[in-house]
Amino acid sequence: MSQWPGKYVIGLTGNIATGKSVVRRMLEHLGAYGIDADALAHRAIARGAPGYQPVVDLFGRYILGPDGEIDRRRLGKIVFNDPVALANLERIVHPLVAQAIDFLVRRAGQPVVVIEAIKLVEANLHRACDSLWVVYAPAEVQLARLMRTRGLTEAEARQRMAAQPPQEQKMALADVIIRNAGTFEETWKQVVTAWRRLVPVAEAGTPAVEAAGGERLALNVVRGRPRDAAQIAALINRLRPQTPPLTADDIMAAFGEKAFLLLRHHTTLQGVIGWQVENLVARTTDILLEPTLPLKSALTLLIQEMERASKDLQCEASLVFVPPELARQELIWRELGYALTTPERLEALAWQEAARESMPPGTVMLFKKLRQERILRPI
Repeated sequence: MSQWPGKYVIGLTGNIATGKSVVRRMLEHLGAYGIDADALAHRAIARGAPGYQPVVDLFGRYILGPDGEIDRRRLGKIVFNDPVALANLERIVHPLVAQAIDFLVRRAGQPVVVIEAIKLVEANLHRACDSLWVVYAPAEVQLARLMRTRGLTEAEARQRMAAQPPQEQKMALADVIIRNAGTFEETWKQVVTAWRRLVPVAEAGTPAVEAAGGERLALNVVRGRPRDAAQIAALINRLRPQTPPLTADDIMAAFGEKAFLLLRHHTTLQGVIGWQVENLVARTTDILLEPTLPLKSALTLLIQEMERASKDLQCEASLVFVPPELARQELIWRELGYALTTPERLEALAWQEAARESMPPGTVMLFKKLRQERILRPI
């Protein structure tokens, strides 16, 4: 039993670039509330946050970037070369992350929580969980992912891999091992099987939400599922043609990065938004609507449901990225509470990083604060 009464807590870990975040998002699709402990660690050392000054005092101003923030790449070059330095850093950061995790788990409304942490076992956090899930990938897959997704050189990637204990040590403790070296669908099947075997709740569903005047419009919003992949691909290909056209497999792979909300007119799919929640920030990167729909009603319904789902996930802010022509619907966005802005004008480093990571080319950004309080808020 976990240390949090009334919650079933999954501890999710694995070495670097094994695909832990993909598995966490799969569990979120099944109804779990996800916590990314590594993202919380980044928050803990943001300028003004509780871990910032102790880390600067320990490693010196060399680790600071031009903006005064800790340059995590510079810090990484130190700690991944020196086990003692890494242990000293963890002594500062781990207690702060543990406090934030405890707060988020207790505040979560979902009965199932998944805590993703690369150091879950080393920090003994797995002992507070009901089950331990370990994600495994072969070394050559880890190496390729690190070089492709993080822009590391081969030497840097191998250095980070070598700084971690063998994967087999974690696997020996696991209740569930997810082998994540194949397709999204292969990994999804493993996750669903383990969920149904171990988790004492049914798969969560998103109830249909009806628009104001729903009897006349007959519009409703439901959460997309992997089984909807072919329909989503067909809609996107129709509204935003591309070469080659998207396939159901492409959308299945996208489920590893984001969630979809589907707007239906009776039973016909008429619109979709794709969004993700990472580090307590909602990022909407895709909005596609049939041109025959009443724009204000359709957009309001989708955005409000995205916000409701994001607030359930304790999001602090909502970032919506849209093409300039949609941003010109100023009255709609103003009524929804959004303002046009840029990443550098956002008040929190975590929000700025989210914007830079997620902003598609050719789009502009709309912002809305969803919560007044922030986790590990700078002092």
